[in-house]
Amino acid sequence: MFLNSIFPNLPNSTIELLIYVVAALGTVLITYAVFLEIERRQDLVFFVGASCLFVYALFIGNKVFMVATAGLAIASLVEFIEILIGLHKHDKNELKRIKSLGKYKK
Repeated sequence: MFLNSIFPNLPNSTIELLIYVVAALGTVLITYAVFLEIERRQDLVFFVGASCLFVYALFIGNKVFMVATAGLAIASLVEFIEILIGLHKHDKNELKRIKSLGKYKK
């Protein structure tokens, strides 16, 4: 078969295909979340992406991957809830300090 050389293990059922689509979506979302500037939105995208990858890890039965993605999802959800409640705040001078670390002083 032509596609057999490109994709040696094609999904056998619709559910299996859906799992692979969810895994690909999770990978794209986590990569996209790294570049987001708004922390609220970043935490939500991390949560959704990690949850998608958790579903894939559950499907393949990899316990280490399940723990890692569940930890990322829970941490992102907790930080998002802290932002909504108002517990998560940054010091006003922290941004200035971080920006000054990247500048070279002569």
